Amino acid sequence: MAKQLASIEPDLRAFIERQHVFFVASATADSRVNVSPKGLDALRVLGPNSVVYLDHTGSGSETAAHLKADGRLTIMFCAFEGAPMILRLYGRGRTIRRGSEEYARLLAAQFGGVEPAGARQMVLLDIDLVQTSCGYAVPHFEYREERPGLTRWAESKGEEGLDAYRREKNVVSLDGLPTGLFDAAE
Repeated sequence: MAKQLASIEPDLRAFIERQHVFFVASATADSRVNVSPKGLDALRVLGPNSVVYLDHTGSGSETAAHLKADGRLTIMFCAFEGAPMILRLYGRGRTIRRGSEEYARLLAAQFGGVEPAGARQMVLLDIDLVQTSCGYAVPHFEYREERPGLTRWAESKGEEGLDAYRREKNVVSLDGLPTGLFDAAE
């Protein structure tokens, strides 16, 4: 049932671009495995072997810590509507710091220059394996809308409040690994 490919083919790109949710999985050899759902129209396909997503401020920053320590990253999509399919993108990831030239360039080119409230960083995945599988056991769900809670929360915090929150909650992972969100000198 599974099919392995070297890159994202055009039909798979179209599938990715139709999805409203994706899942990010990361770990180090000695850490907990982290799986996070993502939405808010945050992911863009850059090419056949790379994708980027806008990472929003959250209660932790496990993915950033795992990427800093290890680099392995998997992104999974599954069809909740239409024909069944699961698609996994495997590879090496890295974070792109908010405020950097690369961040500004990608924000302009991929997200129309619009930075949503609560944007924390971007995560770029260099893909070395694409795998599809059947998805026969994934139930049908109907998409209604994005939840506004995270955006409202970020807007209510404001930039200073978000910075303070990130410094309190996003500097190290659950396992004490540094996330790299802030330089040691900051």
